Amino acid sequence: MKSVDAHLADILATVRPLAPLELELEQALGTTLAEEITSPVPLPPFDNSAMDGYAVRSADISDIPVTLPVIDDIAAGSVEPLAVGPGHTVRIMTGAPMPTGADAVVPVEWTDGGTVSVRIDRPVTAGNAIRRAGEDVQAGDVVLEAGTVIGPAQLGIIAGVGRRRVLARPRPRVVVISTGAELVEPGLTLVPGQIWDSNSFTLTAAVREAGGDGFRAGSVGDDPSVLLDRLDTHLVRADAIITSGGVSMGAYEPVKEALSPLGTVRFEKVAMQPGMPQGFGVLGDDRVPIFALPGNPVSSFVSFMLFVRPALDKMRGLPESTQETVTARVTRHLRSPEGRRSYLRGVLAPDGTIEPVHGQGSHQLAALAMANALIVVPEDVIEVAEGASVEVIRL
Repeated sequence: MKSVDAHLADILATVRPLAPLELELEQALGTTLAEEITSPVPLPPFDNSAMDGYAVRSADISDIPVTLPVIDDIAAGSVEPLAVGPGHTVRIMTGAPMPTGADAVVPVEWTDGGTVSVRIDRPVTAGNAIRRAGEDVQAGDVVLEAGTVIGPAQLGIIAGVGRRRVLARPRPRVVVISTGAELVEPGLTLVPGQIWDSNSFTLTAAVREAGGDGFRAGSVGDDPSVLLDRLDTHLVRADAIITSGGVSMGAYEPVKEALSPLGTVRFEKVAMQPGMPQGFGVLGDDRVPIFALPGNPVSSFVSFMLFVRPALDKMRGLPESTQETVTARVTRHLRSPEGRRSYLRGVLAPDGTIEPVHGQGSHQLAALAMANALIVVPEDVIEVAEGASVEVIRL
């Protein structure tokens, strides 16, 4: 059997980062920057008030209490130049530009709130409650590096430096198809021999959580020609395709039957549990990657975490990295088949222990839903003692 590491290496050698596109800001969330973002101006671009209050000359309020005449108001967005002379003040709102002559802001809470004259009860030093021009960013500063994933805060600074569009690698568009004549859409009534399709929902959600745009294309039965038609329909919109089921050694394996003759998709046994049967290759002139995952729900999800998610990271332009693990102490004795790397479901606790869930079968979706981590048991280990240290992948 092929090792887990070798299978992942073959996948990562095949997939390529998506080409950058110029995207509007509304489309950029979750994409990966393909350029540096610099600021054309200092931020803030002008000295402004950090609070609602009164712009003053600090020397005028060294002896308190003091009452000063209020000569004007300055609102945020004001463009009219104003000045404060000795012995005077203006009301100023948060974000409003500082008037000439004033060197401090007295918060309104330290005053009686007057509009004609104001009594000030606490002194301030020069610079109090003022946001200085350029204290966040200087003109020409790089605010985001290429390769940065654009989240809400990153989107904010891009807009904050005046950019309307960015060059970024888009979220991969991934089409998800389940196979099996026994599958029925959730919400419909089952008859004996049928089950509700969960894999397409699980995998589509996993794609979205991994930074892709997941498109659930439902399920197809056991007819390879129907599957090929479905693939042809969706190939034009896909950067990658995921199928689940139809890759084992049985008589009705539509994915294997449909794709094996193409010569661009390989079906192999990978030394892992769950998820031994795996298929991977490319389709069409654009060589769209296709991940043919096993049909058992736990097997397909574990396969996604190990193989698809790293591939999506590469397509997004993120650095290649191995699966991150943490060390934990297992609370129960474990067994694992020799020659296969096991990924057992468990609940990782804050105290550094991990409790294996009851129900480790590859069909036991409820047990997977209770888990928050995978316990990794290496190929050459068949038993793990209670209290032993194990490597754990967080889910």
